Parts: sequence; C-alpha cells; structure tokens
Amino acid sequence: MGQNRPTAGIVTRLAAMVSLAIMFTFVKLAGEQGVHVTESLFYRQLTAMPLICFLIWRSSAGWPSIASNKHKLHILRSILGIFAMGLNFWAMTLLPLADATTISFTVPIFATLFAALILREKVGIQRWSAILIGFVGVLIVVQPGGSLIPAFGAAVALVGALVTASVTLVIRMLGRTETSIVTIFWFSIYTLPALAICAYIYGGGHDAKTWGYLLGIGIFGALGQLSITQSLRYAPISTIVPMDYTALIWATFFGITIFGHYPGLSIWFGAPIIIGSGLFIAWREHVKAVKQVVAKNEPSA
Repeated sequence: MGQNRPTAGIVTRLAAMVSLAIMFTFVKLAGEQGVHVTESLFYRQLTAMPLICFLIWRSSAGWPSIASNKHKLHILRSILGIFAMGLNFWAMTLLPLADATTISFTVPIFATLFAALILREKVGIQRWSAILIGFVGVLIVVQPGGSLIPAFGAAVALVGALVTASVTLVIRMLGRTETSIVTIFWFSIYTLPALAICAYIYGGGHDAKTWGYLLGIGIFGALGQLSITQSLRYAPISTIVPMDYTALIWATFFGITIFGHYPGLSIWFGAPIIIGSGLFIAWREHVKAVKQVVAKNEPSA
C-alpha cells in the first residue's frame, strides 16, 4: 500500500495506543493479583505468535521471507527487548499508569543520546538542547529526594526507558536488511522458550478473573503490535509518532477510573516538557531525513 494514507496511519496509531494502554491496565490488574511479571510477558508473547505467523503467511514473500543472516543481532535484540519489556511491565505495577507512561516518553531522548555516543551519529545543537530540556522534564516528574512517586518504581521505569532506547538502535541496524515482521518473528522465537520456563517456575493456579487479565494482556498486546506495524505501512514515522503521546491520556483515564490514581502536579508540569522534547527530536529527525533524500536525488555536477 505504501506510505500514502496519512489519515489511516494516524487512526491506526491512535488505536495502537488505546490497545497498549488497555494492555498495561491488565498488566497492573494482574500484578495486583500476584501474577509474576514473567508470566504476563509469556502470555503477551504467546498470544502474539499466531498473529505474526498469519501476517507472514499473508505477505507476498510468505515463509521464505523469515530467512535471515543477522541472527546475532536478532539474539541481541531479543535479550534487550525482553529485558526492556519486563522492566516496563514491572514499572506499570509499581507506579500509577500516568507516571510510568510519562517516564516511558523519555525513550526518544535516550535513543538520540545513544545514537550520538554509540553510533556516532551527528547531533546538532538543537537536538542536544532538546535532550537537555527533556531531562529537565524528567527531573520535574521524578523529583529526586522529594517526589511523591516511589523512588524504586521511578528507577525501574527509567532503566526500562534506557534499555528500550538501546533496543531502538539494534532495530535500526536490523531495519537495513530485515522487515519489521521478520524482526518481530525472531523476537518471539528467541524469547518464548525462556519465558515458558519462567512462567512454569513462577506461574501458578489463578481464578477466572486473573486468567481474564492474562488473556487481556495477550489480546490487546497483539492488537497493539499489529496496529503499530500497520500504521508504518500507511504513513511515514514523522506523521504517526506524535500520536504515541496520546497514551498519556488513556493512562490517566484508566488510572483514575480503575485505580483511583490522580496525576500529581509534577506530571502536569513535567509531561509537557518531556513530550515537547520528544516531538522536537522527531521533527528534527524528519528534517534530517528529508535533506538526505533531497541530497541523494540531486544530480551531480
């Protein structure tokens, strides 16, 4: 279909954010019932696997498309990815949804920082300024030494954002040769066996309500994953990434209506700063990409 349907891309991305917000709500509800994080992760990955297989089967290339010679990178992506997902799930059980979601918005800030320090990508003064401003927003939200947010929960969320940012760098390297579906397929293949062992060790008998929460984690996690992948087929990243920040609206809504958690003043002041920093970084990435395309297409003298 190509990237020529911006409205469809935006709507699909918005649907993804709703799905993921519901998934994290179920993660928190399951955690309150004593479900171990690794068990939640297992059902999240297990439910997504049939969907991934269906997408591969429906693709024009079919099953031969999963062949890859980048398995070292896939393994690294899987290790970092499941670690990041586990930390993010854990943070959702330790913090109010809005607080954990706000801290997760630091991922593009950390990703830009890592791209400069590790991949040696050129980062101009404007993006460095956005990074610094974003960290000011983090300090406002977390308020080291005087925050109402549990310090341990905030630390878990920040480490989760750091690891997630490192995953984006590996995915960027894989993206040079691998499609998103292939990357997701090998992520599931490499993580499910270990998660199955953890689920067997830490899992247990649950009542019907808790099994419903686990089913919700799997279903809405799979829907969110499908919607994110589909949105990238409809529109460029620069068009749809701003929609990701609507996750805070849903996290706040579910946090208030289900858990009775009202965001504190630090969230109201810090979140717009973090979001503004992330949006500016995304815009500068878009400008940079456009300039590279124009330079590539210009006839040489």
